[in-house]
Amino acid sequence: MTNAQPPSVPRNEGCPLDLDWLSSLRVNRNASDRRAASLVARRSVKKEYQAAWLIQAIRCIDLTTLGGDDTPGRVERLCHKAQRPLRADIVTALGVGQVQVGAVCVYHEMIAPALRALGDSGLPVAAVSTGFPAGLASLETKLREVELSVAAGAREIDIVITRQHVLTGNWQALYDEMQAYRHACGEAHVKAILATGDLMTLENVARASWTCMMAGADFIKTSTGKEAVNATLPVALTMTRAIREYAERTGFQVGFKPAGGVSSAKAAIQYLTLMNEELGVEWTQPHLFRIGASSLLTDIERQLEHFVTGQYSAAHRHAMP
Repeated sequence: MTNAQPPSVPRNEGCPLDLDWLSSLRVNRNASDRRAASLVARRSVKKEYQAAWLIQAIRCIDLTTLGGDDTPGRVERLCHKAQRPLRADIVTALGVGQVQVGAVCVYHEMIAPALRALGDSGLPVAAVSTGFPAGLASLETKLREVELSVAAGAREIDIVITRQHVLTGNWQALYDEMQAYRHACGEAHVKAILATGDLMTLENVARASWTCMMAGADFIKTSTGKEAVNATLPVALTMTRAIREYAERTGFQVGFKPAGGVSSAKAAIQYLTLMNEELGVEWTQPHLFRIGASSLLTDIERQLEHFVTGQYSAAHRHAMP
């Protein structure tokens, strides 16, 4: 199966920037923490229900390699893993048919080897862009980087916002920047990385989320994975509630992507649960939910093998590149 964007889901066209709305946004930190804690504290799903949730989590993974030591060979191995993330014996025992991840996420230089390795699988390549991870290159340079990645065949572009626009409250500058990225992406979908660990407050997270959605972002994403603090449940709650209200106000569905630090099967289920409860079952599907991860897949495989065999295997039995 493939996880291509369903044609029936319209892209977010954005809307005019509403500064009065942004200034009115407030987030109750204590309430957010309590709601997030309830997801952690509740009893986890078990047995076949857990297995079903974990298979869905695999379908939503953006399988990622963003190391300075990336090579075409490593990316090729990652792409083979993306197309067949579970060992054949586990797939057979589960009776689920072939499963694929949501996308493969790489730097611009690795788009070509990724496309060669993926062939006609239908899996999209997502490229990080705009001076990832700091985002401090000139706007001209960042826009050109987006254009080059789209021309090279990336179907999704993960951009990083300029954090200083958020920290100084320059929402117009952030809106204009995001609109420029959306235009440069053309038909490629654009995920706006907020780098929430750098934004200081949940109000800033909420306002940055709204600004990027108003400017036409297809997804909003927590982190680059390179900040000191990456995806957290209180931040995810803030962003998903912004997505819900934006959909109610505009009719456009925007996707959500937690990234950085989501490395356990239990955490993946927590995020899926949050999506289901806050946004509904459609937001647990790959066209509206992704998890940026590399090591997560190994833990999910180990959990599924335990479900099939009753025994936990060593991590090296589920090798990653």
